[in-house]
Amino acid sequence: MIKVLIVDDDFMVAKVHAGFIQRTPGFSVVGAAHTGAQAVAETERLQPDLVLLDIHLPDINGLDLMQRLRTVAPELDVLVISAAREVETVRKALRGGIVHYLIKPFSQTDLQERLEHYRHAYQGLDASKDVAEQSDVNRVFGLDRAERPLPKGCSIETLKLVEEALNAAAGDVSAAEMAEELGTSRVSARRYLEYLHDEGTLDVRLKYGVGRPERRYVLKA
Repeated sequence: MIKVLIVDDDFMVAKVHAGFIQRTPGFSVVGAAHTGAQAVAETERLQPDLVLLDIHLPDINGLDLMQRLRTVAPELDVLVISAAREVETVRKALRGGIVHYLIKPFSQTDLQERLEHYRHAYQGLDASKDVAEQSDVNRVFGLDRAERPLPKGCSIETLKLVEEALNAAAGDVSAAEMAEELGTSRVSARRYLEYLHDEGTLDVRLKYGVGRPERRYVLKA
C-alpha cells in the first residue's frame, strides 16, 4: 500500500482529494497538513511514500518546502497539485524532481490517472534488481510502447503478428525463421525483434557456428 500525505491549505479541498485517493486501489491517505510547518512534522512522523503538495501555503512556498520534506524523508516522492500555471513555476517544480504536476481544478479521473502512472512506473521498479532494463526506464518517463513510435517502416499490425508467433514458438527463433513465418524480409523481421528486445520483452541468445554468431530471440520468462 502506497502511503500518501496531503498538503493543502484548504481543509475542504484536502478532504475532497483524500476521497479521490481512497477510491484509488493501492493507495492510502495517512494524514493531511495545512501549513509548511505541519507538513514537515507530519512527514517526519508518518514517513509517507508520496506527498500531494500544494504550492500556495500560508507560511512557505510549496516548492521551497520540498527540500525540507526530503530532509526528514529522503525517499519521499512529490506530486504537485496547484492552481499555479506560471511556466517558471512548472519548470522549477520539474527541476525539483516531482513525479507529476496537476493543475487545479481537476477531476477524480485526472488524479487517479497520475496516481496509477506513479504506482506502475515509480513503485514498479524492481528493488531486487541491481540494474534497470531500458523498458523500466521508459516506463518511469512515460515512454511505454503505446506512446513510443515504432521503427520506420513498421506497423502495429505486423508487430502483433510477431508477438503471436513468438508466443506460439516452442523456443527461441532467429530473424530468418520469423521472416519465413510471416512472409516478410529478414531485415524487416529483425527490426521488429530488435524493437521488442529494446522494450525488454525479449532476451537474445547467441548461437555460435561458422561465421558470425546468430542472434536468437526468446520471450522473457
